[in-house]
Amino acid sequence: MAALSDSAPGKPSVIDRPLGREIAAPRPRRRWPALGTVLGSVLVLALFGGSAAIALRDRPWRMPAGSETAVTVAPVAVGETAEAAPRPETTRTTTSGGSAVIRVNPQSGPSGGGIVVRDPSAVGQDLRTAHMPDRTLVEDSELGPLPKRAADGRRPFDVYARPWSGARGARVAIVIGGLAVSQTGTQAAIASLPAEVTLAFASGGNSIDRWMQEARRKGHEILMQVPLEPFDYPGVNPGRNTLTVDAAPQDNIERLHQSLTRTTNYTGIMNYMGGRFVADRGAMSVLMDELAKRGLMYVDDSSSARSLAEELSKSYKGPYAAADTAIDQERDRGAILAKLDEAERVARAKGSAIAIGSAFDVTVDAVATWVGEAKKRGIEIVAVSALANDPEKN
Repeated sequence: MAALSDSAPGKPSVIDRPLGREIAAPRPRRRWPALGTVLGSVLVLALFGGSAAIALRDRPWRMPAGSETAVTVAPVAVGETAEAAPRPETTRTTTSGGSAVIRVNPQSGPSGGGIVVRDPSAVGQDLRTAHMPDRTLVEDSELGPLPKRAADGRRPFDVYARPWSGARGARVAIVIGGLAVSQTGTQAAIASLPAEVTLAFASGGNSIDRWMQEARRKGHEILMQVPLEPFDYPGVNPGRNTLTVDAAPQDNIERLHQSLTRTTNYTGIMNYMGGRFVADRGAMSVLMDELAKRGLMYVDDSSSARSLAEELSKSYKGPYAAADTAIDQERDRGAILAKLDEAERVARAKGSAIAIGSAFDVTVDAVATWVGEAKKRGIEIVAVSALANDPEKN
């Protein structure tokens, strides 16, 4: 090999000379001084041999077993299957040090393509841990665990939000409320509804923490429904711990906290009734201020045209979303499907729409059917947080 020859043409190479013989003076291009040419040659041979061995391996070196996790992303939302992933296939590798590398595998050829680095937080939630609260977002109060902002500024609204593609196009969010009131109905809703559908739990329901965990494992984003004073209260009573217009601010905050401690891992609250409360500036200011401080979204069911929620969310800089249509005021499958089609038309016209309903059997069945059909028509079903107005990001 020319790289190992150290003598003029026609003369023996260095490795052919007996040890101890005088060695020719080094050429100007040599990279090491004359010090045991045999050792230098052996070193070069070792390096060359090692490089060749690596290059000729069938597969590249791997990280130690257990130090990586590969999941399909780009852009597979939580709850979707790998078969639903768009091409080309992409895998995310998380090293033991916490860094993430996205490998893009082209359709043609078995070998991997280029390497793209992405923010790990942009990838979907891990369903194996989605039911576990982030302890940095929990305040241990006398009433129980309360949601709060983390010291680094992260909010429950950010951390527990269901990821979506971020692509342009018509988007529809569907919120199904009244979970945890009926145990059989709740079980059926969680089992039947696609993971993209947002679930809202009634704070007066039963076994909420159990159902929260089940819903989160299935990939659902969740909300807490908080009872607010309606007209004709207490003749019309939304339940215990109802926030009222005439209560002292601190009393309403304590009642709110009672509802918020029922479980964890939700992105915000949605009103349950509240026609009188949502139109009272003083009462609503206390509520919206407390939610914004804790990093929670307010979802307005839009049952009251006099609601001040949108205006006050801007004042207190809290995330806010409002329903465009209620889908099951008439409990008829055909009527519900018609309302969902109406939401689709709104989404195609202005980019997005939010539809709300309750966990009636007929509603759950209609929504499950409609979502599958809407996806085929190019509608992206997203969690309600994806459509919220967030003053902190705008």
